Amino acid sequence: MDGSSTESGLPLEWDSSTHVAWKLPLPGVSGSTPIVWEDRVFLNVADGETLSLWAVDRADGAVLWRRTLDDRNESKRKGNLSSPSPVTDGASVWTMTGTGMLKAFDLAGRELWSRNLQRDYGPFGILHGYSSSPVLHDGRVIVQVLHGFHTDDPSYLLALDGATGETVWRVERPTDAPREAPDAYTTPALVRRGPGAEIVISGADYVTGHDPATGRELWRVAGLNPDKHPMYRVVASPIVAGDMLFVPSRVKPLLALDVGSDAGTAPARLWSFDRGPDVPSPVADGERLYLLRDNGVMFALDARSGEPLWGPERIADGDYSASPVIADGKIYATNEAGVTTVIAAADRFERLAESDVGEYTLSSLAIADGSLYLRTAKHLYRIRRPAP
Repeated sequence: MDGSSTESGLPLEWDSSTHVAWKLPLPGVSGSTPIVWEDRVFLNVADGETLSLWAVDRADGAVLWRRTLDDRNESKRKGNLSSPSPVTDGASVWTMTGTGMLKAFDLAGRELWSRNLQRDYGPFGILHGYSSSPVLHDGRVIVQVLHGFHTDDPSYLLALDGATGETVWRVERPTDAPREAPDAYTTPALVRRGPGAEIVISGADYVTGHDPATGRELWRVAGLNPDKHPMYRVVASPIVAGDMLFVPSRVKPLLALDVGSDAGTAPARLWSFDRGPDVPSPVADGERLYLLRDNGVMFALDARSGEPLWGPERIADGDYSASPVIADGKIYATNEAGVTTVIAAADRFERLAESDVGEYTLSSLAIADGSLYLRTAKHLYRIRRPAP
């Protein structure tokens, strides 16, 4: 929940062939990040109008199976309706599309159940296409729908039984946000508070905490859109680092909240920062918070105080949609041109390396088993250091 990995020994430099264990051809672009479980890689794929879930062999990049999710894909500015990322517990894999199709499969590719959320609860009214990823908690699949630009229907938070797909609860999430500001492309976060957890969703001018047993709103913090701007949609997701919750908005402000307080109570606002990210979600290493803006400018802040440690530093030219990730004391940040810059996760700015595959990229890097999984518009790459 903080964009970090415990993996080490990762490659620093590569290109489209060097340090590439394999690369799998893909039919088109997607903002969906691949996920890895043991010997499988799962990813949402858009091929023309068809949206599919692919299961890939981690060892050699062979496609083990493909399952159609929907045949109603649409282009939406940079991306399309394949943007949500899958989630798995190692026995089942669940995935969502921007068309509202939510399906569950076992690891052999057998469909377990299917739901059409737009058919069940009304059309999505989000301007640039639904993109939030589902979250798994205690055997339940948690889905948020925060919208309002193209609809007067209420936004909501939904929990489905992971085994059956049946609705466990659905709660409306009210807002007074104007025009496009109700729209959010964020993914929910889970905050551990005391013996339990809270579901945190951000967007529509607020961040709210919810009881995972019932969906009931436990607390609400305002301030994501202090001037009530009519176009203040939120893209970057909230992240959790220890007892702190970092909540981006549309650049300003980013809020730092203390979730070390009693469960069910509104977290205190510790500090804010007015040069935060728009699309890439922030990352944290426990001591520092790193913010990557869409134009490649990066900041490092002291996580507890919000004091700047370094930045603004332009890490590379170009636009950024993928979120940075941290592993082995290094930050990996990939721009839309397929250039990944590696920066030291430290109190001082240091650029360590730069690698270029020359392919359009929206998806964030996945990290597992000493490898980087880089998804571009043309390929899924497994990148690793050669064996000694």
